[in-house]
Amino acid sequence: MSKQLPVVATEECCSSLARDPLSEDQAVELAKLFKAMADPVRLRLLSLIASHSGGEACVCDLTEPFDLTGPTISHHLKVLREAGLITGQRRGTWVYYRVHTEVLARLSAVLVPGGETVPA
Repeated sequence: MSKQLPVVATEECCSSLARDPLSEDQAVELAKLFKAMADPVRLRLLSLIASHSGGEACVCDLTEPFDLTGPTISHHLKVLREAGLITGQRRGTWVYYRVHTEVLARLSAVLVPGGETVPA
């Protein structure tokens, strides 16, 4: 399994951009997460996984919506996994993916004006 990047701690990243400026380290860590999502295929994959019944999706359910090869889908899933946005668990021949909702909550909290809290 690939090395996962560290996820920014809640107390370090949940301050709104409009309330407190980010430190250099915070900006670097957040940029890694946003960069991983800044691809239409990866953003759709993230959405498909998050909206799937039970919050978990089999890789077998993630290939059909795209006109892409299996290895290309696997590459995009790897980018999301290495960024810490999703986790994968092998069950038999299939891998099941789940979104790290706490990471998405942190990202959204950074974007909320005035530092309003965002439910996890």
